[in-house]
Amino acid sequence: MATLEQLRNADWFANVGVQTSSAVATLPDWPSAIASCSSPEWENLCLEAANHYRERLLERSPQAFSTWNDVVNAVKPSAMALVHDKTRYVVAAHSLPSAFSDTVNWDILHLCMEAEFADVFPPGFYASQAYWYERGHFPCGWRGPFPEGGHLVIF
Repeated sequence: MATLEQLRNADWFANVGVQTSSAVATLPDWPSAIASCSSPEWENLCLEAANHYRERLLERSPQAFSTWNDVVNAVKPSAMALVHDKTRYVVAAHSLPSAFSDTVNWDILHLCMEAEFADVFPPGFYASQAYWYERGHFPCGWRGPFPEGGHLVIF
């Protein structure tokens, strides 16, 4: 799993649009990526992944689950600062809308939450998102049935 330090040292968005794996679909441009990340289907899938993680956490440790909001409040400033540092230039260079920043903020915050509770339930969906940020891509959608039978969409 990529840690915040690994992500801090990575060159986010350096490989957008570059096909690097046949296991994912790669979009050709920012407009396509923004349309994908702001689609109701992708937003619902991301929300479902976060809810699934919280449900597993609750099943395994109601005590840990009861601290969720406190942990969010503790990690959110660091996560948002990292996202701001890593996105400000690409946002300015391509006049990207808030849907882009909102997506990245959500991904990184939930990566942090998965990491914070990894001793109770292993990281999953958001750790896999971080993998793509670390490699210079923007994970922004899904094609096909989730989780099996489909594939991630990146830019």
